Amino acid sequence: MDFDSDSGEFSRWHNLFTFHLGVAVTLSWLTSLYAAAYAPWVRNIRPLIDPSNVGQVESTWSYLFVFPVVLTTAWLISIFGQNVFAKFRLLRNQAVEFGIAGAVAFVMFYLSIDRAVAAMLLGM
Repeated sequence: MDFDSDSGEFSRWHNLFTFHLGVAVTLSWLTSLYAAAYAPWVRNIRPLIDPSNVGQVESTWSYLFVFPVVLTTAWLISIFGQNVFAKFRLLRNQAVEFGIAGAVAFVMFYLSIDRAVAAMLLGM
């Protein structure tokens, strides 16, 4: 495989990944903002959601918005760091690399939605 073909393949995977990550970021923010309207704004929301978890203190703001902020940061780094990512490779197969990145992004998206839903159910 020559460089031009390899570069085109990376570009195709990168565009697909950044589009879907952008959709996940948007949905994550919308769900968290919607949940913020219903969640009780307290200094420690964890014991309200899970009474057995009284040791860890986390405010409503950080509970709802930490994952959307991390996803947004990853999305912006992915967009603006395309040239760096094109040169930096861990595996031979780009599909596997983007698959791993997609799986990590999906887990973070899932955790974001899960937290928002837990806060919404608490507030309703």
